[in-house]
Amino acid sequence: MATLQDRPYFFDRGLRFACVRCGRCCTGEPGTVYVAADEIGPIAAHLNLAPAHLIADMLYPFRDSFSLRETASGACVLFDGGCRIYSVRPRQCRSYPFWFDNLRSQYRWKQAAAQCPGIGQGLLYTRAEILAIVRQTF
Repeated sequence: MATLQDRPYFFDRGLRFACVRCGRCCTGEPGTVYVAADEIGPIAAHLNLAPAHLIADMLYPFRDSFSLRETASGACVLFDGGCRIYSVRPRQCRSYPFWFDNLRSQYRWKQAAAQCPGIGQGLLYTRAEILAIVRQTF
């Protein structure tokens, strides 16, 4: 990861983002939302569920932990007109749109921006902040 620090990026002057809670990243195309083992307890507590119930009803095994289930339409099971766990959502959700794939090029960032109305809005994230977010999702 040290090499991430050493090269130039299209976002060297930072990028603006503010989640507008539109749900576009929570609905639509299916995907995998990784839930790390240390995230299960806080999510279960927020929903007033035992961790075992959360796992049985809303997660499925993935890698060394779990992923959130989806509805038949591809929406996250925890999206109901808004994120039901927004304050304790998984790191993968919190780090969007600063995902490696979106940051590979300015073209990819523009593609993400076409889907996400929060890109280009709000806080200016510095290069260092963006790279720190990317590092925490690895």
